[in-house]
Amino acid sequence: MNIFVGNLGPDVTEAEIAELFKPFGQVGTVQVVREMFTGKGKGFGFVEMPGRQQSRDAIAGLNGKEFAGRPLKVNEARPRPERGRRR
Repeated sequence: MNIFVGNLGPDVTEAEIAELFKPFGQVGTVQVVREMFTGKGKGFGFVEMPGRQQSRDAIAGLNGKEFAGRPLKVNEARPRPERGRRR
């Protein structure tokens, strides 16, 4: 399951997020979305966990939990809406 993780600080790393999710089960990929030019985090990212129950447990256990001084927003990622083509 793909999990959205929001309200991250700009300096949070993928390794820190992976460690946060490890107690709930196997962590696949972790991606923190970053600014193109500065490399700073945009405040959100995604975690892929293979097990559905593990993913649900992680969401329940981490949503609202304080991490790096901020309450996390953790939920199942939704597909990105289709956008019109740019010219």
